[in-house]
Amino acid sequence: MNLTYKILSAHRMSGELSPGAEIGIRIDQTLTQDATGTMAYLQFEAMGLPRVRTKLSVSYVDHNMLQTGFENADDHRYLQSVAERYGIVFSRPGNGICHQVHRERFAVPGQTLLGSDSHTPTCGGLGMLAMGAGGLDVAVAMAGEPYFIPTPRVLGVKLTGRLQPWCSGKDVILEMLRRLSVKGGTGRIVEYTGPGVASLSASHRFTITNMGAELGATTSIFPSDEITRHFLSAQGREDAWVPLAADPDASYDELVEIDLDALEPLIACPSSPDNVVSVRSVAGTPVVQVCIGSCTNSSYEDLATAALMLRGRRVHPDVSMTVTPGSKQVFEMIVRDGYFADLIAAGCRILESSCGPCIGMGQAPPTGGVSVRSFNRNFKGRSGTSEDLVYLASPEVCVACALTGQIADPRDLAELAPIAVATPEHFLINDNMLVFPPADGQSVEVERGPNIKPVPLAEPVRTSLEAPVLLKLGDNISTDHIMPAGAKVLPLRSNIPAISEFVFMRVDPTFPERARSAGQSIVVGGSNYGQGSSREHAALAPMYLGVRAVLVKSFARIHRANLVNFGILPLTFADEADYDGIEPGDQLRIDGVLEGLAAGELRVSNLTQKTTFTVKAALTEREREVILAGGLLNKIKSEQAEAATV
Repeated sequence: MNLTYKILSAHRMSGELSPGAEIGIRIDQTLTQDATGTMAYLQFEAMGLPRVRTKLSVSYVDHNMLQTGFENADDHRYLQSVAERYGIVFSRPGNGICHQVHRERFAVPGQTLLGSDSHTPTCGGLGMLAMGAGGLDVAVAMAGEPYFIPTPRVLGVKLTGRLQPWCSGKDVILEMLRRLSVKGGTGRIVEYTGPGVASLSASHRFTITNMGAELGATTSIFPSDEITRHFLSAQGREDAWVPLAADPDASYDELVEIDLDALEPLIACPSSPDNVVSVRSVAGTPVVQVCIGSCTNSSYEDLATAALMLRGRRVHPDVSMTVTPGSKQVFEMIVRDGYFADLIAAGCRILESSCGPCIGMGQAPPTGGVSVRSFNRNFKGRSGTSEDLVYLASPEVCVACALTGQIADPRDLAELAPIAVATPEHFLINDNMLVFPPADGQSVEVERGPNIKPVPLAEPVRTSLEAPVLLKLGDNISTDHIMPAGAKVLPLRSNIPAISEFVFMRVDPTFPERARSAGQSIVVGGSNYGQGSSREHAALAPMYLGVRAVLVKSFARIHRANLVNFGILPLTFADEADYDGIEPGDQLRIDGVLEGLAAGELRVSNLTQKTTFTVKAALTEREREVILAGGLLNKIKSEQAEAATV
């Protein structure tokens, strides 16, 4: 048995482990961050439970750190008070990025973790089955209910050899993206195996599993071995370690092999994480901004490496360089060990421990200027500049670019000697920015600012649907296209009427007004619709505006689940050629919706083009019940009401 199936088997609550069949699994831990957590906790409150029922739930504040108005500060007070009331650990603003802190202080090999952030798979680097999901799914998991997923296929990645100087875990995952694309992991869990695994530090593994989200994978996972044990011991948590690995004769649905010896520094060009080439192939491209940080590459090892490369040197005068320590632990350690001084002396700007520029929260690059970042996503406009030119690379490549003012391979800089920073024997342990809940929080009053509005609910599905196609979109539409992030939008995450004004802002700013005028509407898209962030607002806000169905060639996993959770029909073309026969503004009609959902297939009439075609509604029985109820929260409320009458 492979490691993935060992953990799934130990946590399975319903269903059969057969690829594609739906299973329900027990969730041990949850995490939220403030951009998605406020809505998740509002939904948990609506369930009426006195306390969370997981082994551990943690609420982080790391996204909405810019307090340009009262909204973020108010919501932070809400998050802390709701955590105290319901038994949730609260990580205060400044303690760090959720995925960095969670792996430091809470991740446990062999357990399951569900997080309302798409990069929750980071903790898979520690042998944990860690998955991203929408906030409502996380709220339900906190209530002790199973998390449902289609049983994934397991993609084994056999690693051989060892990384050569100036190569890192970032180059491993960029190579995966180069080979498989942003759609290549859909319906799969990526499990790393082979002799090369033992040569990768925990930091390299975390980078690989973090950015595995860009493959569209359910999650990625490494074995729990002596490297894992050393990391946990250095964090003062060796008692959490257990050895975990696939059986020697484990089988995989698919197998990929990567020779680490043969890897070279890679870079993802604008504007997709899978647009990967060798650094040398684009060397010489002028660079005006370099950013090191994000949940992908903001570890102690990452920042120490950058500091040693910059020691005694200076950032090129044409480059603005920022560095973000991933956590308070990382920040304090680079200060105490002298690396902070190296970064400052070289001309770096130091940002607080938060997501920051990765989600467009400051440091938007200039018009026409190239920005090289150690982040995980470079979707167009995500940086805050609409026509941005963002490249993704390792911290080593980022520093080479900062020193030269152009894209450069560190192997080609004669003045640099290879640098290897080992995992510390002991990390600095100081948990004074974590607030642990009281044993009984029922007397705690939850604080609610004026920006917090009630969770809107969808209408139950009707027997027929007639609506216009308000948008026709192409392939790889991300949740950033649907519901942008950034300093202007994210403070409204607990106010759906307000945040809905920004739906499809970067695609068609008229969409919200047109959607309200239409009353109900349909969106049409291509392949891999909804890739990227787990933000459920990309389903919740369109639902609020009247979107009743999304018809595409294929969906990204988390976004499809979010559409179901909020009562929006997730439909796919039975024949993808029918996509070409639809134009924006066409009036579509679907009769016999209830019968069609039961059969898994519906007939659509295009009243404008006078054509008909078939679409698939590949729903499980559970998902169909959720859709018919008008969303998961409606279904839960109905079940609670029935139980109360028994």
